[in-house]
Amino acid sequence: MMLAKTFAVPYYAVVFTSVLTGHEAREYDDAAQRMLDLIRQQPGFLGVESARDDDGLGITVSYWDS
Repeated sequence: MMLAKTFAVPYYAVVFTSVLTGHEAREYDDAAQRMLDLIRQQPGFLGVESARDDDGLGITVSYWDS
């Protein structure tokens, strides 16, 4: 995980939010890991960071060079 790292400009950010209600957390974690494995292989990928609060609200930001 990286927080507040900056990249050479220009770069682009894709923002994804989600809310977990409890029972689906394990399935979400598995799917999120698969997605991360795939995006890391894509041309232009620079990095990703995410956070989730105690109520289940999460935000993920991926960074791209194009």
